[in-house]
Amino acid sequence: MAEDLKIQQKIYDMMKYAYPITAQFPKSEKFTLVADIKKQMDILMERCIEAKKKYYKKTTLQEMDVANEKLMVYIRLSCDLHYISVHTYGVWSDKLVEIGKMIGGWLKAVNGQKSSS
Repeated sequence: MAEDLKIQQKIYDMMKYAYPITAQFPKSEKFTLVADIKKQMDILMERCIEAKKKYYKKTTLQEMDVANEKLMVYIRLSCDLHYISVHTYGVWSDKLVEIGKMIGGWLKAVNGQKSSS
């Protein structure tokens, strides 16, 4: 697994952190907010794998960025609704901010490659 991107490992670690937390949500949210959170995490991982394998990455990276932003909103909503603690929100959002910075750096690298060609 040494060839895996660092960002893929960060996303994996974030998902590993998040799944036990979402299991604690109220039953009424299992098929709504929890499903939305898990869907965005899955999309984030899927787009990461796709970007790693594709020659043209820009659109896929932009979709990753959108999924990361949506996930941030869902996490903030979870905190505002008191489904997660402020501490949990802080840890989780820090992970997402770090992933977002990595996506931004990757996008800059991809855009830089195209302008130098």
